[in-house]
Amino acid sequence: MEVPLSWYLIVAAALFCIGLYGALSRRNAIAILIGVELMLNAVNINLLAFWRYIEVARSSLAGQVFAIIVITVAAAEAAVGLALIIAVYRNRRTVDVEDVD
Repeated sequence: MEVPLSWYLIVAAALFCIGLYGALSRRNAIAILIGVELMLNAVNINLLAFWRYIEVARSSLAGQVFAIIVITVAAAEAAVGLALIIAVYRNRRTVDVEDVD
């Protein structure tokens, strides 16, 4: 039994909405960073789901390569984001984004 494409898209949309809500509603910089990571994971689910369900693309590795690129960008974004958060915390003693201007 094969899982339909719509199920993957529903999970990815829910994950993206949760990440978007987390990124827009939080004041803590670390929570915003986690929301962005959730959105990038939703993009990965979409990329791999479409790669799996498009018959022409099954023979190529394009979907997997795109997912690896997104994972790499997410790791770099997390490293740079955490470095910025640590730098701001050392100078301002807060990770609240409204206190930083």
